[in-house]
Amino acid sequence: MKTTPILEPAAAYALWADSYPAYAHNPVMLAEERAMLGLLPSDLHGQSVVDAGCGSGRYVRHAVERGAARVRGIDLSPEMLERAAAALADTATCTRIELGQGDLESLPLPPGEADITLCGLVIGHLRRLEPALAELRRVTRPGGLILCSDVHPTGHALGWLRDFKYGGQRYAARHTPHLYSHWHAACSRLGLLIEHVLEPMLDTTDIPGGAHFDRVALDVPVALVFQLRRPS
Repeated sequence: MKTTPILEPAAAYALWADSYPAYAHNPVMLAEERAMLGLLPSDLHGQSVVDAGCGSGRYVRHAVERGAARVRGIDLSPEMLERAAAALADTATCTRIELGQGDLESLPLPPGEADITLCGLVIGHLRRLEPALAELRRVTRPGGLILCSDVHPTGHALGWLRDFKYGGQRYAARHTPHLYSHWHAACSRLGLLIEHVLEPMLDTTDIPGGAHFDRVALDVPVALVFQLRRPS
């Protein structure tokens, strides 16, 4: 049986970026995105939003479409930032968007930059949870909202990979599972309030006909989604 090489995230996204869509493009992402957007306020007029680990820009676009006054997207991968810039170029309000390179454990932003900070399907690429949460807290104003999602640790236990194909070869990006207990402990130490926790399941209507996938995925949550609050 051919094994799938596991790459460090920066190396993985350098290969993946050219083919990475700027929208939720598989059933897991669709389930995760519905949960995240259900927690994101529908009216963001006058709000400053940071998308930490913005990737190809899907949540940047959602924030702009909901009226955010300013959206800053930060990502470690220059290749993914190029992908985001190209994908967002057709956005009528792209003048409100700023993209920049940065590490989630050391975001190139001042304290209290964001009214709302988003971090979608990124933290599992980091070995350590708490330093990333500390940075998300730092760049969010007191009283501000933080929405985070990740692939559910159940998937990792079942052997699921964050994989893609490049040059005829299948690769995967390294992923570290962070359990709910880890999130709870880190938030407690950092003084972040956990307001909502969602564990979305797959919607069978999102699964293409004839798709080959682990049928267990229909019976377990596929994402872990948090609404956090930095106290005033």
